[in-house]
Amino acid sequence: MDSDEGLLRAVAGGDAAALSRLYERHSGALFGYLHRLAGDRMTAEEILQDTMLAVWRSAGAFEGRAKVTTWLFGVARRQAHNRLRGRARPEPTSADLTDRPDQGAGPEELAIAAAGGTPVAAAIDRLPEHHRDVIALVFVAGLPLADVAEVLAIPVGTVKSRLYHARAAVAAALTAQEVPE
Repeated sequence: MDSDEGLLRAVAGGDAAALSRLYERHSGALFGYLHRLAGDRMTAEEILQDTMLAVWRSAGAFEGRAKVTTWLFGVARRQAHNRLRGRARPEPTSADLTDRPDQGAGPEELAIAAAGGTPVAAAIDRLPEHHRDVIALVFVAGLPLADVAEVLAIPVGTVKSRLYHARAAVAAALTAQEVPE
């Protein structure tokens, strides 16, 4: 029962402790992803709670065609889009950029630190939503490209293309601002 699949089956059977273990195991990555989408900590925390409630309610619908991790990110993405639909994204502050429950610096964190914080985040925020989703799932959540494709229900080639175009747009924005890449 220590596997994600076993925990999710237990959640489907009404085991609150199993939900707690899933939360402990995946909340950091989910929160990082949601924080990137929402733009502020409080909203990300609310969406994470909505996500876990949705997991509690729909665990029995998990069919095992995807990994539990990708299914969780799919649930989180739907909850975020439901909550954020039609709402303007707040400008991230430097406190928002550093206040994440990640254990180590990943590529995005290193890029933000190297660029002095806000130019990279501002460039990412100006990207179209479908590019921000890919950036958040790859660099913040750390999902492999195949899992990103599953979460977004698009081919892996489309994920690669969106990632390429997002990186190019961010690099162009940084170059225009004369910020070293």
